[in-house]
Amino acid sequence: MRIDLHTHSDASDGTDSPAQLVANARTAELDVVALTDHDTVAGHAEAVDAVRDSSGQRAISLVRGAEFSCLFDGISLHLLGYLFDSDDPELAGEMELLRTDRTRRARAMVEKLVELGVPINWEQVQRIAGAGAVGRPHVARALVELGVVADVSAAFTSEWIGNDGRAYVEKYSLPPRRAIELVKAAGGVTVFAHPAASSRGAIVDDAAIKAFADAGLDGVEVDHPDHDVVARARLRDIAKHFGLLVTGSSDYHGLHKSTPIGAETTDPAAYEELVSRATGAQVVRG
Repeated sequence: MRIDLHTHSDASDGTDSPAQLVANARTAELDVVALTDHDTVAGHAEAVDAVRDSSGQRAISLVRGAEFSCLFDGISLHLLGYLFDSDDPELAGEMELLRTDRTRRARAMVEKLVELGVPINWEQVQRIAGAGAVGRPHVARALVELGVVADVSAAFTSEWIGNDGRAYVEKYSLPPRRAIELVKAAGGVTVFAHPAASSRGAIVDDAAIKAFADAGLDGVEVDHPDHDVVARARLRDIAKHFGLLVTGSSDYHGLHKSTPIGAETTDPAAYEELVSRATGAQVVRG
């Protein structure tokens, strides 16, 4: 089985529609794909329809999830939640807060960029985001469109909208323990996304991962494009020591990033164990 448990559609900051993402997962000969947009489940319904409408195409299964924005000791991190009940009132309320604050933050970044002399406007960022939840990547893409920076990664620096950048603005984020509790209360399972991706900014130490494990974290995303060989070996040791499952994922964003869907995958045994622990939602099988 080929299993990719971390992808993004244009419901957040990817460039594929959910249906296109499912089609690309089929082309990549994936057996399972998880849709994990940032702080939203808006793309789930379209992805479910695409999986069920196989029309003689390759059968594929969909894991419905989301990537939650978290903050721990001033460090931004992400938590992947899978197979939770998206109608759970407490979880849905927090996700709404996360989404609406992403918009406030993006507006504030645009205002700061204007003050810095950048000819950007909110309408441009909204156009780039389309129907998706507006986020920092959309502001970055606007900077590329304007020719201010050469590519999206160049926008995520101290010069522009990187952490502590001149136009950076903090956003509402959940404490990891709280996010784990919310997802678990809604019947889901949780995996710490790209925990050693130091190229994105500061990362937490082993003690923090232990604290998350003690709070009920199910796994760590080890095989990720932003993790080198040394980081992967370290994370495997941590996972073994703390009794966490190991996953692998592409963190696919469509044209927004160069990593193709299915570039990193999860071992079937780890996947089956995650699914067995979840009670909030079922895997959608095509």
